Amino acid sequence: MNLKDCHNVEDFRKLAKKKLPSPIFHYIDGGSDDEVTLKRNTDSFSKCDLIPNVLTGASNVDLSTTVLGQKIDFPLFLAATAMHRLYHHHGERATARAAEKMGTMFGISTMATTSMEEIGNLTDGPKLFQLYIHKDKGLTDNLIERSRKAGFNSMCLTVDAAVAGNRERDRRTGFTTPPRLTLSSLLSFALHPNWTFNHFFSGKFMLANIIHMTEKGTSIDKSVIDYINEQFDPAMNWKDAEYCVKKWNGPFALKGVMSVEDAKKAIDIGCTAVMISNHGGRQLDGSRAPFDQLAEIVDAVGDKIEVILDGGVRRGTHVLKALALGAKACSLGKAYLFALGAAGQQGVEALLQKMKAEINRDMILMGCKSVKDLNRSKVAFRKN
Repeated sequence: MNLKDCHNVEDFRKLAKKKLPSPIFHYIDGGSDDEVTLKRNTDSFSKCDLIPNVLTGASNVDLSTTVLGQKIDFPLFLAATAMHRLYHHHGERATARAAEKMGTMFGISTMATTSMEEIGNLTDGPKLFQLYIHKDKGLTDNLIERSRKAGFNSMCLTVDAAVAGNRERDRRTGFTTPPRLTLSSLLSFALHPNWTFNHFFSGKFMLANIIHMTEKGTSIDKSVIDYINEQFDPAMNWKDAEYCVKKWNGPFALKGVMSVEDAKKAIDIGCTAVMISNHGGRQLDGSRAPFDQLAEIVDAVGDKIEVILDGGVRRGTHVLKALALGAKACSLGKAYLFALGAAGQQGVEALLQKMKAEINRDMILMGCKSVKDLNRSKVAFRKN
């Protein structure tokens, strides 16, 4: 199997599983506890059916939209995810280039393995910086100030990771960052020599955005779970979030919102968007799927704030269903990391091309000439 055999997200997943050592693949693939929510995120879309209109002459479709103050060519972008160099030695450079080439937004994480400054110099495309509130408030301030100087146009604050989820799959596979050659993982690394060579001989693995601020960014010899639990502030609250919104003073999303109550509070503190997300099923297992919460949140706040759906998107039809319920756009996480692990920048470009083509084809089949034509009349939920 190679890149030409990848026709959908599941194909990219299979190729990533072939290319990556087991601990690395399962770090992308897994969730928390029993992984109930992880599975539910995608399954939730199957409860909803599309209702097309025919004979509308929808041959030339306008897929463009504006989200977080930035115009993108189609309503799907790359959410910020951590440590891309784990999956391919070109890391965030590969994903940023792919997003720019495809005309969509790239999100970079606080825990990226390429600095925001390098990404800012690398691409003029739409960019989003994803912030975590650290116990060291000076570090949080520094990240906000630097991202603005680096040319980032928008920011999101992830609020559902005050402590790390219970990712039992990582414990079973022996996942650590950076990867260490232990007895339990040695065989898997040995069976993937290309990944192993590129990873260990392509420069030092580091959390590039915080390397100068904390030794935890220069020598991570524990799991990412330990880092989150030691460095992120579990006591963060709405005042802390409001402080970040005001300090940024621009398009700002709260990521990890799952309730109407919290969406309303996001408006109160000045956010311009909320990202309905459960962290890809990696935090609170047993929580609702983002798609299951979408309509209720849109009905409550959709006229006052942009609503972005994050979680479980695997098909163009998933994007159409979300937009029909009122989402402004959707974001990808796991899906594009599979593509990155499968084939680097080429893999991410190929995935985005296929998703864009699916969305375009599905829009024509729906009889919609623009994403603005998607509304509640285009979908129905089954009662059983």
